[in-house]
This record gives sequence, C-alpha cells and structure tokens, in this order.
Amino acid sequence: MAKKNKRDRLLTRKKRVRAKISGTPQKPRLSVFKSNTNIYAQLIDDVNGVTLASANTLQDKVNGGEKLSANVEAAQKVGQAIAKEGLEKGIEEVVFDRNGYLYHGKVQALADAAREAGLKF
Repeated sequence: MAKKNKRDRLLTRKKRVRAKISGTPQKPRLSVFKSNTNIYAQLIDDVNGVTLASANTLQDKVNGGEKLSANVEAAQKVGQAIAKEGLEKGIEEVVFDRNGYLYHGKVQALADAAREAGLKF
C-alpha cells in the first residue's frame, strides 16, 4: 500500500468533516480555506447551494489597503470581517467547517475572532 501524501490526508479529513455537517439558510456553514498567500472564509447555505457572505485577505474591507500575508493576524481580521458581514445579513448562528485543516493556528484564530465579533458556533 502506497503512503498517502499531505494533500491526500487533508482530503480524507475534509470528507470526514463534511459527511457530518451541512449548512441551512438559518444556520449556514462557515467554511475556511487557506492558501500559501491568502485566507478565505464563506458562509454557505448547502440546501440552496449559495454563498451568503464571504471575506478574504484580498478584500480592501479586510486588509485596509495594505497587503496581508496568510498569518494569524490576517486570519483574525478575516474572522472579524465574516462575522460582521454575517450579522449584517441577520445570521447569528453558524456551523464551523474547518475544511480538513487541523484546528490550531490560523484556523483557530479565525474561529475565535468570529466568535468574539458575535457569531455563535
């Protein structure tokens, strides 16, 4: 049996997480994606298949006109921005989807910032 590489292990964790959670219009899924250079977050209604809100480090409302790298501080700003946008649209409760990433570092910082800004999960 061939050894799984890092990407395959991530996809295995992602499938395991997504089998258990799903977003609804009342309680959407807060999905996190990390690349080497940016961090993205979306509020997704899986019943209708639509994205209700999104925030990432490329948006001016998050980075304030300066270039952000994918670090813990940037993750906190994205978490605050997604919470603010969700609350403006009347979304208070979400289901957190770590998307196969381990819950520490940037993912944990984003989740904690979103909680502090008013989202419940």
